[in-house]
Amino acid sequence: MPRLKTYTTKIQPDWVDYNGHLRDAFYLLIFSYATDALMDTLGLDSENREASGHSLFTLELHLNYLHEVKLGAEVEVRTQLIAHDAKRLHLYHSLHSVGDEKELAGNEQMLLHVDLTGPRSAPFSEATLAQLSALIASHAELPRPALLGRVIGLPGQQKSPDQP
Repeated sequence: MPRLKTYTTKIQPDWVDYNGHLRDAFYLLIFSYATDALMDTLGLDSENREASGHSLFTLELHLNYLHEVKLGAEVEVRTQLIAHDAKRLHLYHSLHSVGDEKELAGNEQMLLHVDLTGPRSAPFSEATLAQLSALIASHAELPRPALLGRVIGLPGQQKSPDQP
């Protein structure tokens, strides 16, 4: 199974900067909408949130800008589920021109399932776990995204864990 196509949009005039390129914040907006669509796919839509009082929160994300995206471009997000446990979901979104394989940007995310009354972490329901397991199994043969697990730092400038 290929990556899920989770979001498609045309780049809007108010999304571009003085260079005519998509502003950095709008890359994240596009990936955020893709995460919302994935939640719908998993049954974690607004009806489920209202009924269960649970939702997904973003714990961490990494965003890599690989190629410029210009005004009017039609882009799509393809989503690959990497792993999950009882409460967390690790995923990778890639941004492409519609129908093109060239990756324009990559976004790795770690999401946490949360009980909104706390808020505090909460295990996924059995139905959601089954959906996650099925999707991850269908993505098992996909290649690992090249940018997955990257760390920010200058070469040779990494600090030891006890340095501030």
